[in-house]
Amino acid sequence: MKVLSITEPYATLIKEKKKFIETRSWKTSYRGELYIHASITKIAKKNLENYELMTLINNKKMNFGYIICKCTLIDCVYMTEGYINNLKENNYQEYLCGEYKIGRYAWILADITPLENPIKAKGNLSIWNYYNENEIINLMKNIDYGWINNKKKTYLFDETFINNYKLQTPQETINNQIGICWDQVELERYYFRVNDWNIKTYFIVHYDNDKCPTHTFLTYKKNDKFYWFEHSWERFRGIHEYNTEKDLLLDIKNKFINYELNNIYQSKNLVLYEYKKPKYHISVQEFYNHCENGKIIK
Repeated sequence: MKVLSITEPYATLIKEKKKFIETRSWKTSYRGELYIHASITKIAKKNLENYELMTLINNKKMNFGYIICKCTLIDCVYMTEGYINNLKENNYQEYLCGEYKIGRYAWILADITPLENPIKAKGNLSIWNYYNENEIINLMKNIDYGWINNKKKTYLFDETFINNYKLQTPQETINNQIGICWDQVELERYYFRVNDWNIKTYFIVHYDNDKCPTHTFLTYKKNDKFYWFEHSWERFRGIHEYNTEKDLLLDIKNKFINYELNNIYQSKNLVLYEYKKPKYHISVQEFYNHCENGKIIK
């Protein structure tokens, strides 16, 4: 869904239907349903000291860092001197709730509806997209498991993979419609970037001096539950819920041992790393090095 982040108290003024025009320095051609996100930015001192403005919210609770209502963006109007003067004279409350200067734009909002359950999110610049976990699974349904070799899709993992693989950007994975788990986790990270759910990514590997089988996966915490988000491992594709993070990691470890190692492994050679976002276009060895510089999970 399309979302616009707005500082307080202006986001709450929209939710409370005290403000129907959002003022911006830039024009948008978008028209349609829009969700309003109250950014985490503190209320500016000049606004706190503006008695007329703050009186409009009547001590309403402000949900910093949450999507709080939805509306419809129906128009975007270039501000002229006449437009500003007319608004100031005939709708002073609206004039009070924005920054009106010649050359700026008035985004006209309608059908404002508060959300019963505000959605926690980090927010972003411009108009951005918010996806819940089920929508992200759906967005990834066309991504096959494999990699790009000389601009051709391939499912072979031999010396050509070791020598030629490069970690894709999220957009490349979308465009190519293919990626191994390393690529797909970065696409998942991209889609989850605005969700304030304590996102973590992991790399599990068994060092056997031969193939060194690995898997990467993404987890998140939501409403005191822990979730394993899995797309690339087809056998376990979906969203899996756990009561504790330990339960989650042990379950994935056991599945990796059973289904990827066929229960043939040495415990000392099986390592789980928590790793941060890597650079794109790195090689197989560089990706290993990046993950191995992460946090070892005991």
